[in-house]
Amino acid sequence: MKKDLKEVISFAKDNKEDFKNNLIKMAEIPSVSAEGYEPENVVKSAYEVAEQMKYAGLKNVEVISFPNAHPYAYGEYIQDEKLPTILLYAHHDVQPPGKEEKWITKNPWKPTEIDGRLYGRGVVDDKAGAMIHLAAIRSYLQTFENLPLNIKMIVEGEEEIGSTHLNEFIEKYKERLSANCIVLTDTANLYEGLPSITYLLRGQVGVDVEIKALKQQVHSGIWGGPLPDSAMALTQLLASLKDTKGNITIEGINAGVKLLTEEEIARLNALPFDKKVFEDDSGLLEGASLHEHENTSIYEQLWHRPSLTITALESCTLQESANQISESARARISIRIVPKQSPAEIMDALIAHLEKNKPEGVLLTIEPKKESTWWYTDYQGVAFDAAQKALEMGYGKKAVFIGCGGTIPFVKPFSDNLGNIPCLLLGLEDPICHAHSENESLSLQDFYKAIDSAIYLYDELGKVL
Repeated sequence: MKKDLKEVISFAKDNKEDFKNNLIKMAEIPSVSAEGYEPENVVKSAYEVAEQMKYAGLKNVEVISFPNAHPYAYGEYIQDEKLPTILLYAHHDVQPPGKEEKWITKNPWKPTEIDGRLYGRGVVDDKAGAMIHLAAIRSYLQTFENLPLNIKMIVEGEEEIGSTHLNEFIEKYKERLSANCIVLTDTANLYEGLPSITYLLRGQVGVDVEIKALKQQVHSGIWGGPLPDSAMALTQLLASLKDTKGNITIEGINAGVKLLTEEEIARLNALPFDKKVFEDDSGLLEGASLHEHENTSIYEQLWHRPSLTITALESCTLQESANQISESARARISIRIVPKQSPAEIMDALIAHLEKNKPEGVLLTIEPKKESTWWYTDYQGVAFDAAQKALEMGYGKKAVFIGCGGTIPFVKPFSDNLGNIPCLLLGLEDPICHAHSENESLSLQDFYKAIDSAIYLYDELGKVL
């Protein structure tokens, strides 16, 4: 007798409160992987994920540790070696909470439901990514007592700090992680309720710069005039990186950029876009305006063109300021790069620009940061067709293929080290989820739809892989 997936979907719907509560239990653990936070909380989080894996029905569950690394949780369900195998990825570490007074819930570690969204650090990035699969697996095993394919699942503990040990992990456990397809659940939907599959990620290069001129702060009245001002010199240097319309002025910034075909441009233009919604979702203030480039859509700017951001800027705080000339000033510069750019070439171009445009009379120090390259896949083939079909059944809307302007370090190690197998990038973030910021939130309706989609996905992939 053919088994009916409606029974699995029905179990998921009947147990959605249980799945939500399990997610809340995960998110109550402050598993910040950044330096300066308690590493014991990331360990606690890994063991909680392991418990949730066991509850879902996975076997051979363990917490895997490396020296000086935050732990991974691993589990699997190998039903029949003849069946296809998928490898699921998510991460259980989270960003720092930010300014707690800005959280509408007052406590980022107490997940709270408000108007259909669950607020709390890590609820969408990326503990929901782990939970949708554990919920789907449990729904299958409680209904049919088996799965339509084999599943391996890895939940990382240091994605938010660059997946520092992931290459080492994959190399050591390469045979154990072998699969026919990878499902990485840490990306976004274009809009709430619109399922999306990510085919492109930008890479990242960046530097820390420091301008110095004095041994110490000095009185601006007694010394002001002949002495160089480090803060002023730094702002002049930073201003040279862009023109007033937002165009990057670094020579060679577009070197290697993959030119889009007419078909690719048409696909971008076919995606839904509402400028007013985009401005509101981004938090753009009234009176401010977007930097739009002629003959280039917003999606092309976000996904297929490099961008430059000053992510940190400091000299002296307003609270600590006096009538003084600062001895130094510092900034962090980040450039997002796109296919087919060379991280090394763009880094060299950035450094060359800074050295060429250094104001006179000051000293400049440049410290390059770790580079991350872009990732791109041609979303053709049975795995992508299966994913699009599963998402449409789960969400009730046809899934779209999108790029991502951000950089996700874990994707390329999986893609490079586990062979030429399909990589499906799915996720639950949306434009208003505030991942990495205060008031991070998850659409609970999308959470439940994503669980249904995962149920359909296992079935569809089991047929075609």
